[in-house]
Amino acid sequence: MTSKYQRRFPEEFKDEAVRAYLDDPTATYASVAKNLGVSGETLRNWVKQHRKQQGASPRYQAPTSENEGLVGYDAVIAEENRRLRAELEKVKAERDILRKAAKYFAGETNW
Repeated sequence: MTSKYQRRFPEEFKDEAVRAYLDDPTATYASVAKNLGVSGETLRNWVKQHRKQQGASPRYQAPTSENEGLVGYDAVIAEENRRLRAELEKVKAERDILRKAAKYFAGETNW
């Protein structure tokens, strides 16, 4: 059932909504639309219209040595995986430092 009243949004609002979706590779239509108070289908239509006007997918990322040959969403996923692997290594190093510190201080206390 459709509403007899259709909400109108200014072009600036639409552009900001599309930019919010396209700038975050992990964003979904539903999550961005919910934050903005519009339907996911409306946002999807705005993004589709924007991509049609641009002539190419704004999420395209040029291939690098790590994601050679990947385009579009695959390149975004490859970049995210690279970033997460680096973060995991950092967290593992921090964990190991804390383990060594805990062992050191546990051995020092002789109450």
